[in-house]
Amino acid sequence: MIGVFDSGYGGLTILRQFQAVMPGYDWLYLGDNARAPYGTRSFDVVYEFTRQAVEHLFRQGCPLVILACNTASAKALRTIQQEVLPRHWPDRRVLGVIRPTVEEVGNITRSRHVGLLATPGTVNSHSYALEIEKIQPDITLTEMACPMWVPIVESGEAHGDGADWFVNKYISQLLDADPQIDTLLLGCTHYPILLPKIRKYAPEGIKVVPQGGIVADSLKDYLRRHPEIDSRCSRNGVTRFLTTENPDKFNTLASIFLDRQISARRTDLCV
Repeated sequence: MIGVFDSGYGGLTILRQFQAVMPGYDWLYLGDNARAPYGTRSFDVVYEFTRQAVEHLFRQGCPLVILACNTASAKALRTIQQEVLPRHWPDRRVLGVIRPTVEEVGNITRSRHVGLLATPGTVNSHSYALEIEKIQPDITLTEMACPMWVPIVESGEAHGDGADWFVNKYISQLLDADPQIDTLLLGCTHYPILLPKIRKYAPEGIKVVPQGGIVADSLKDYLRRHPEIDSRCSRNGVTRFLTTENPDKFNTLASIFLDRQISARRTDLCV
């Protein structure tokens, strides 16, 4: 199975796109819900938690793990790729969600002014700014932390009237900071659940870019270019779910992200 990891539930929006683009593959989703959210934690803590999760998925037999979490991608991916894999898992691979998103956003923006809406952890890491500087240096990126959006989604209030104030607040602050922005990049996998309200408050002509489809297309292309990994990925159309929290709670909230009922199993992450 291909492993898909997130600190909580947002990665399910990525998984959903993976299943749509690559329906024959098998997937193993792991949510570290007991220790979520990661967005306000330090680099060291996020790295350690992410390493534990990745190695747990490796021990389940996953040849490839996708960090379907912007905070984990920002704070842990590079160290895992450069230090953990060569020393302990040289035949395994770990990919993130930031680089493919940055690569694609250059094809979307026309003004070359992009706004990033993300968690405080992702914004404070400046990982998107660093990737854009390397890949799309002509783009001006303005970052906006949205600390209330994840709690709104996970409390089941994404479609309620109470969410409107916070959605409008962060979008307005971002566009005040740079009125030339023509593209809003959703740098958190929870945020697609808020898409109707984000589009409601984004001015006409501004493109709103969720990550799911971009990351799914990028993964499909990666496997095409790396047949040695692709050949190790099973294809039975099966998806399993693991959570470090109460599975009944996970099943209830996961239905918000997947629009269907699932059955998860609780697991403990080995240190």
